[in-house]
Amino acid sequence: MSQNILVILPHPDDEAFGLSGTLAKAVQEGAHVTYACLTLGEMGRNMGIPPFANRVTLPEIRRLELEASCRAIGIQDLRMMGFHDKTIEFEPYDVLDTAISALLDELKPDIVYTFYPGYSVHPDHDATGEAVIRTIGTRPAEGRPAVYCMAFAKNLESAIGKPDVRVDVKPFLANKMEAIKAHRSQFQAVELLGSNKLSNEEIQERFGTERFWTYRFE
Repeated sequence: MSQNILVILPHPDDEAFGLSGTLAKAVQEGAHVTYACLTLGEMGRNMGIPPFANRVTLPEIRRLELEASCRAIGIQDLRMMGFHDKTIEFEPYDVLDTAISALLDELKPDIVYTFYPGYSVHPDHDATGEAVIRTIGTRPAEGRPAVYCMAFAKNLESAIGKPDVRVDVKPFLANKMEAIKAHRSQFQAVELLGSNKLSNEEIQERFGTERFWTYRFE
């Protein structure tokens, strides 16, 4: 039986760096993936190098970049949830949780990917993870999907331990690199697109394994 996977993240490009290889692998193995992207990253400071976006055009550019990234990964169902960038932490719980709950009811995922609340650096990351955990945590234990979290904070292993899920995505690095490159307006992709391209060995080392923490509900 194929897996039903739901990804809930706040920004375009969150998917590319953190789990695009894992998702491409899952799709090849028959999984159905829905990506609920909460915002369009419209408050981002990066406009491309050299700049090709501005504050007015950036939301549409990032939407198109996100669509291209999803095609590279093989994501079948992209949902743009319409929340505002850099304000997820201020959204009323009932609004955010209701939107997440509706996705869970509709899709009935086996696995949900999100950020680990408190250990994901950006306020939108943490607030998204908190909302996902809060919403799933209200449901009966026997009906909950597995929740796999990304985390990036310094010294996080001393607080939450080592990642218990490691996925070798080297066979899917072509998908991952295309997903990353799709987000051309964002500074992270510059080293892969410009004069400082990484070697194949550096790409394998840096991007070849994706790591997740299974969230343990009390």
